[in-house]
Amino acid sequence: MSNAQAAGSSLTRRILHRVFPKVPNFFALLAEQSAVVGVSANLLVEYMSSGSSEVAKRVVDTEHEGDRLKVRNLTLLNEAFSTPIDREDLHRAIINLDEIINSCNTIVAEMDADVLALKADKYCLEMAVYLKDGAEALASGYGRLGSDPKLGRLDAEKADKAGRNLTRTHRRALAELFNDNDFHNIFRRKEIYNQLLNAGARLNICNSTLLDIVVKLC
Repeated sequence: MSNAQAAGSSLTRRILHRVFPKVPNFFALLAEQSAVVGVSANLLVEYMSSGSSEVAKRVVDTEHEGDRLKVRNLTLLNEAFSTPIDREDLHRAIINLDEIINSCNTIVAEMDADVLALKADKYCLEMAVYLKDGAEALASGYGRLGSDPKLGRLDAEKADKAGRNLTRTHRRALAELFNDNDFHNIFRRKEIYNQLLNAGARLNICNSTLLDIVVKLC
């Protein structure tokens, strides 16, 4: 190819790129972000089981990684010429996935010795396990959007079941807690129980967004 032909080809590519800019693979971006949600929830279970300061640090590191992916994805969304689904749905998914990661970090931070100095009990662990189950189902569902979104509905159902189980465990935990005579313990544990319930609520919101996207793709 001559220099003139190469220059002409390069000019043509630049013009086409301006007229038809490349669209980021938002399904792959959501899959990556949702996978970090699963990692964060798994670390929360590990922390509830061990109380390890090393695991707590990994939770913080994962939260930082979640923030990085959120900012990257939002930036790409704002700059995108077009998107495969509604921008609003993508925005909601990006924000809500990060909120679950933030919840895991908040729970660990509040259980730390410098705040509530609280060790996990069986209810903390049980709720964390349900949150993990839901987060893993979400990660699977978001990971399917680019290939087989219909199967994402089954993942959403699993996430919904996990969220309902978390809520039921929260009720049982409070019922037992209020039989305690140690009001200091009641206050501290109720705070963590409610933080776990809040994480479950964010899981449900993110799951609703997944279902909305699945319906529109199918």
